[in-house]
Amino acid sequence: MSCSGEIFNDEEESLIQIKPAVKKMLQNAKYGVYGHSTVDVCHWTKKSFKNEGDCYKHKFYGISTHRCMEFSPAGMYCENRCIYCWRPIEFYDSIKMKEDQVSDPEEIVQRLIEERRKLIIGHKGDLRQNQKKIKESLLPSHYAISLSGEPTMYPKLPNLIKYLKTIPATKSIFLVTNGQEPKMLIKLTKENALPTQLYLSTNAYDHRSFMEINKPRYNDSWERWNKSLYILSKTDTRTVLRITLIRGYNDSIKTINGFNKIINMSNPNFVEIKSYMHIGRSINRLDEENMLNIDQVRYFASQLLKNNNRFMFMDESIISRIVVLQNREKLIDRMIKS
Repeated sequence: MSCSGEIFNDEEESLIQIKPAVKKMLQNAKYGVYGHSTVDVCHWTKKSFKNEGDCYKHKFYGISTHRCMEFSPAGMYCENRCIYCWRPIEFYDSIKMKEDQVSDPEEIVQRLIEERRKLIIGHKGDLRQNQKKIKESLLPSHYAISLSGEPTMYPKLPNLIKYLKTIPATKSIFLVTNGQEPKMLIKLTKENALPTQLYLSTNAYDHRSFMEINKPRYNDSWERWNKSLYILSKTDTRTVLRITLIRGYNDSIKTINGFNKIINMSNPNFVEIKSYMHIGRSINRLDEENMLNIDQVRYFASQLLKNNNRFMFMDESIISRIVVLQNREKLIDRMIKS
């Protein structure tokens, strides 16, 4: 199907589509939408165009901010309703995406690249912005499959990642998962479709806090997540445990032992410890006081390290309120080679 025009047929009409009212809401929020997939030009990409800074992924791992495309093949599908999520979870759909009802990977990628181009092209009119970066950004070299929804719900994810790898400009693919689809993580390994870097979102230190913070839809959600933890420890790619701290929920010193148990079980290359950010739709569920400042994030990280000799401090981003730890026993070059 051509990306240059609107072509509709019976097959396309039978595929999953984001509901029109929700699609309009997303587009008003400057999302690009195609079928069940979404794309965005993030805050840091826009700042990079103005030479006002880069995303922490640039500082930590060498990712070119302006050439990073953040998208999701499951824009409004997720198994959880996390209290700190800034996405429009109130409009999330069911927790099933059938293979015969989803768009093909190549179609999704090409359509979303075009949607992203439309979102970027307006920046060319402002000559104060870096025109070289804007031109380069039109062809992504880094893909972050993490925007909204849960990407591992998309049944053709292995083929999507394999397709991204065939694009000559591709340098890295990051995949962020909530761990509710461990069978998909196994499938990515079996089909030689692992991303460059695999993230597992982590916000709970035990079963009670997991249920309170994630508001999962699966009855066996805790068991699924623990299976994903174990899979992470055996996965042959760069791995990251991303801990989101929420004041009053999971930031006390009493949680340290629980988090260290989880860290040791998953044995990732990196642990990102980040404060909850009071933005988007999360402001309807949490207060600004639920955010930690960078000193509090540093302190929490120091307490983790005090009880875990396997990891060491690697870096931090003050503006993003994040500290990164690195695994001494699985040392790799933090910077991703092109």
